[in-house]
Amino acid sequence: MKKIYLDSAASTIIDKRVIEVMMESMNEDYGNPSSTHSFGQEGKAKIEAARKCIAQWLNVPPHEIIFTSCGTESNNLILRSCVENLGIRRIISSPLEHKSVLETIRDLREKHNELEIIFLPLKDKKGNLDFETLEEYLMENKPTLVSLMHANNEIGNLIDLNYVGNLCKKYNALFHSDTVQTMGHYLIDLANLPVNFATCSAHKLHGPKGVGFVYIKKTSGLKSIITGGSQERNMRAGTENVYGIVGLGKAFDCAMKELEQRKMQIEKLKQYTIKQLTKHIPNITFNGTCQENSQSIYTLISILLPFPNTLVGFQLDIKGIAVSQGSACSSGATKPSNTMLQLFSTEVLMNSTTLRISFSHYNSKEDIDALVSALTEIYQKATINKTNTIHV
Repeated sequence: MKKIYLDSAASTIIDKRVIEVMMESMNEDYGNPSSTHSFGQEGKAKIEAARKCIAQWLNVPPHEIIFTSCGTESNNLILRSCVENLGIRRIISSPLEHKSVLETIRDLREKHNELEIIFLPLKDKKGNLDFETLEEYLMENKPTLVSLMHANNEIGNLIDLNYVGNLCKKYNALFHSDTVQTMGHYLIDLANLPVNFATCSAHKLHGPKGVGFVYIKKTSGLKSIITGGSQERNMRAGTENVYGIVGLGKAFDCAMKELEQRKMQIEKLKQYTIKQLTKHIPNITFNGTCQENSQSIYTLISILLPFPNTLVGFQLDIKGIAVSQGSACSSGATKPSNTMLQLFSTEVLMNSTTLRISFSHYNSKEDIDALVSALTEIYQKATINKTNTIHV
């Protein structure tokens, strides 16, 4: 049975070229990169080469790229240091953010009574944010951090970084964007974007797990939240993950060099998937803005199947197909995600099933045909069962 992987928004297949450079580094770079002898400095040189490569693609100085363990750590570093070291007294975010942002914000509010938290309202049921309200809040003269993800990890909605960043700049607010889903998938010119902080996780762009980076504009004044060493320009204490950083650098370089080719292939797959699902499953709902190319990331779609089934993910997995199943509120054992609760009523979620399908350049039309065939079969069985239940 051929296995089909359609969960790249969660984690991607590691590029073989990345594995090769990591294995080479594992064999050669066993010295501590903080050591002054040649064994350590050889590893240090590879870290700096990876930093320089990433910085060039993002059009920023290398010292503004700080390596971390992942996007979650990067988001924590930004949010916590802004409050604890930069005097931020208000965070404006959205209820659709990743947990690494939402839970960190809630934790900061518990620890800092004076910290004001504002979640922007949604403009519509597609999950678009109300930026007019954002500007109204920014007009108030308070030390503010705006934290809004570039692409939503569940429904794929994109925000305009330039527009939001300029709003923040106009009113002297700092702007942090969780760019984990878009780094390596878009050309992001940070030198010409009014963004103070951005984040990346290697395993979202065909690199290894356990390594990422944070972009920190030099003039921000951000400080480390992990102490005990002077690594990463005093921004992140601890011995560097040399092999992971080497892998991240290679993955980023490959992703950017092949960006247009990959993007074209994946965009076609996404549109083909939407077309086939629409054709074979009546009353299917596409969540967010995934049917609008310019407003949605091209690597994923989120769907609402018109029947409740908490086992869809398992049923697909048995057939060798991996997707991400959003929690449907049809069982006491599962709860809908925060994002789905913002978009749909509990009643709608109780009578439907959420799936996220996410693509990479390793996928093909044959993969999509297999997925659609499997989902069509599940849909037809659900329809028959519903008809029989009504008849009884």
